[in-house]
Amino acid sequence: MRKNSKKEFRHKILIDLDGLLNQYKGSYKEDYIPPPKDGVKFFLDRVSKNFDIIIFTSRSMYHTSIWIKENRLDKYIKDVTNNKIPAFLYIDDRSINFNGNYEELICKINTFRPYWEKEDK
Repeated sequence: MRKNSKKEFRHKILIDLDGLLNQYKGSYKEDYIPPPKDGVKFFLDRVSKNFDIIIFTSRSMYHTSIWIKENRLDKYIKDVTNNKIPAFLYIDDRSINFNGNYEELICKINTFRPYWEKEDK
């Protein structure tokens, strides 16, 4: 019996770094990436069982890769990019989901605040 030589297809999920995986609160420093959020290893472990995780960031890919390795998250993450590549799903703390209604979208845009700004107030 021949083994199936085809690689199992897995959807890609792009996950933002700042504010989602780390403790970013809006204060950007080029040479400093905040520590991981509590529960991030559990989250990445669960998601990586079914999806290829790609970190999406505007930060230096070099510094991001070091941060990932230093925090022992590299076993969950397939790649790092600063380009929006085709993916099954994008997860970001600064995003709005378009539901087909432009009036609702305008309202969401005008009232948008990332979750970490809402927590401080």
